[in-house]
Amino acid sequence: MLARVRDTVLYFDIDGMGLVPEGGKMVERPPLVLLHGGPGGDHSSFKSSHAALRDVAQVIYVDHRGCGRSAEGDPATYTLDNNIDDLDALRAHLGLERLCVLGSSYGGMVAQGYALRYPERVSNLILVCTAPSFRFLADAQRYIAERGTHDQQRVCQWLWDASFTSMDQLREYYEVTAPLYATTFKPEDFDAGWNRGRRSFIALNRGFGDFLRTFDYTEQLSQIRCPTLVIAGAHDWICPPRHSRIIAEAIPRAHLKLFANSSHSISADENAAYLQAVRGFLTYAPA
Repeated sequence: MLARVRDTVLYFDIDGMGLVPEGGKMVERPPLVLLHGGPGGDHSSFKSSHAALRDVAQVIYVDHRGCGRSAEGDPATYTLDNNIDDLDALRAHLGLERLCVLGSSYGGMVAQGYALRYPERVSNLILVCTAPSFRFLADAQRYIAERGTHDQQRVCQWLWDASFTSMDQLREYYEVTAPLYATTFKPEDFDAGWNRGRRSFIALNRGFGDFLRTFDYTEQLSQIRCPTLVIAGAHDWICPPRHSRIIAEAIPRAHLKLFANSSHSISADENAAYLQAVRGFLTYAPA
């Protein structure tokens, strides 16, 4: 489905009922928006890893502007600020008063910004393998310099320089670094995941060449008052767990859950335990 909002067109999809018959009454399930990473990723991986959450929420998938199945546009508009405001425009388009927001990786950066800019619109917040500021970049660069293979160092330089020039180059980056993203990575599974997704090296360059080098929510996080679950992978290389600890310590009453056997892709590495944590939070945290 497409939503014409602000100056763009966003792709979204909805899985699950908002009102569920239970005996002699209708029970409301909260709308849960899933925000993908990148920048330049899409919602497709969520559909294979998060669909089971439909038993506790009405799951809303969305592609950021210029990403996935959303409309392309002027790359100058592919910004963190626009992603935040686009989300609120989509909320209004769907006629929803409040959202549960789950942001993974870059999506978690959008989610933090949304909770700060539109606090009255967020009922619950889930931040997965993300960071509160540009400082994650130095840690990721240090990790690759010290522990990456020669090929991983080579392709990560394209990321640090924001210099991707083709989809073939972007595919090479993800294929070479895939073992870093998931401790359970199997080379034979790469093609299927890649072929399902629609990625944008233009949006990725825009983020890593510009706003991801400067954004910083650290001093504002104490303003977030909604129930918050922060999830981190112990072996995450690009958003190391210390950044999740910073978030959890800054947000009042936030709960930190560390997955000991996961890297950046916890939903792949420890899916059952991950979904249990998210489902429990959505079920018991006050909305």
